[in-house]
Amino acid sequence: MEIEISSCKHLMYVSEIQQEMYDSAQRRGTGIAKRSIEYLTQKISDGNAVVATENGEWVGFCYIETWSHGQFVANSGLIVSPNFRNKGVATLIKNKVFQLSRNKYPDAKIFGLTTGLAVMKINSDLGYKPVIYSELTQDEEFWNGCKNCVNYEILIKKERKNCLCTAMLFVPQNNKVNEAVNQSENEFNHKISQEEHKYTIQNSPETNNNKKETDEKESHLSV
Repeated sequence: MEIEISSCKHLMYVSEIQQEMYDSAQRRGTGIAKRSIEYLTQKISDGNAVVATENGEWVGFCYIETWSHGQFVANSGLIVSPNFRNKGVATLIKNKVFQLSRNKYPDAKIFGLTTGLAVMKINSDLGYKPVIYSELTQDEEFWNGCKNCVNYEILIKKERKNCLCTAMLFVPQNNKVNEAVNQSENEFNHKISQEEHKYTIQNSPETNNNKKETDEKESHLSV
């Protein structure tokens, strides 16, 4: 499996990514708006996204958004293809897009809004902390993006102070010596290589055959 910073070569997957983002939100009954093809195309072309692929097949995706003139960054639209869920892909993608965000915007606060427990766990491992909504960007354009969410009325009734999503925030100054920035590229790539190797072993045909009988009832991870 390859997890790469996006480029024009990944545009071939944009329609599949867009549809799965929308379908996943509909299945959960919450969440993200359907992003336009043009919007996602721009993110991919500008290198502001991470794309995971395997043998020419799209595996997962996440992109960067900036708010309040670069003071805040969000890693948005995290999605994993149904064929590759429950295999640790979401964690690998979040690690990669987090590194990209820190490299591009080292002084920015990185935040997220999510109802997914799995995503909360990943964010927590990266150094995010739960916060109240007032600590997030107050950029109107960001909050306008919630209008297509089924829970938007709840957000408005709560005067944008809270909703069903949990707010989480990574503040560079609160993390010792900005460890995510100072970690060398080689060290990070070594970590990713180890995780990818583990992914390959765990999902090899031999391993999957051995696990098949005991794993038939495994539930899908929604991201």
